[in-house]
Amino acid sequence: MKFLISNTMLVFENIKKSYFLEDTEIPIIQNVNLRIDEWEFVTIIGPSGSGKSTLMNIIGLLDRPTAGKYFFDGQDMSQLNDLAQSEIRGKKIGFVFQNYSLIPRLSAIEQVMLPLSYHGVAGAEKKERAIKALERVGLGDHLYKKPEQLSGGQKQRVAIARALVTRPKIILADEPTGALDSKTSDDVMELFTELNNDGVTIIVITHSPEIAANAKRIVYIKDGLVTG
Repeated sequence: MKFLISNTMLVFENIKKSYFLEDTEIPIIQNVNLRIDEWEFVTIIGPSGSGKSTLMNIIGLLDRPTAGKYFFDGQDMSQLNDLAQSEIRGKKIGFVFQNYSLIPRLSAIEQVMLPLSYHGVAGAEKKERAIKALERVGLGDHLYKKPEQLSGGQKQRVAIARALVTRPKIILADEPTGALDSKTSDDVMELFTELNNDGVTIIVITHSPEIAANAKRIVYIKDGLVTG
C-alpha cells in the first residue's frame, strides 16, 4: 500500500455509508476518497444533511462504513474488532463537541483528569498533565471552577484541554463554535491554529464558511459527496 507513508494519518478508499429501511437502501455518503496527513489543519464543511456528521463518526471510529477501506495511522480499521477500535479511539483521537459534554458536578481539572483515569494514569501524573493541559488553553487560573462558573468559551477550552490531555494523534471537533458568539468563536479557532502549529492534527466539522476559512485546507461535502 504505497500511500501508507510515514506522515499519513488517515486514508479513505471508496468509503460508503448507507442505512436500510426494510428493503430500501438510503445512501448517506458515497465513494469518498480522502487523505489527511499528520500536522494538517483541515475543516470539513457542508450544509445540514450533507453527510458530514456521518463522515465524522467514521473518522472518529464511532461508526463503521458500509463499504470501502479506512486506514488510520497505518492500520486497516476493517481488520479490527470493536474493542480494538475503541482502544485506538481512546488513545489516538481527542473529541470536542458543540455542547461541550462537561459533567456539571466536576471542576475543570476533574473534567480533564477523567479520560486519564480510563488509561490507568497514576494520580500525581494525572493531576500534573491536567494542569498543563488547562494552562495550555489559557485556563490555569480556573482549575477548580465548575461549568456553571465558566463562560461558553471557557467551557469549550476545558473540552479542548480534555481532548489534549491523552496526547492524541488528532483532535476531531464537531461544530466546536456552534454555541459561541463570533468573538469567542475566533478565539477558539485561534487556539486550534496554535495547537496545530505545535504539531497536533486538527479536523473541524462545520457548516460555517467563516470557521472553515481558519484551516489550512478545506474539504467540502454535499449530498454525501466529498471534494477538496
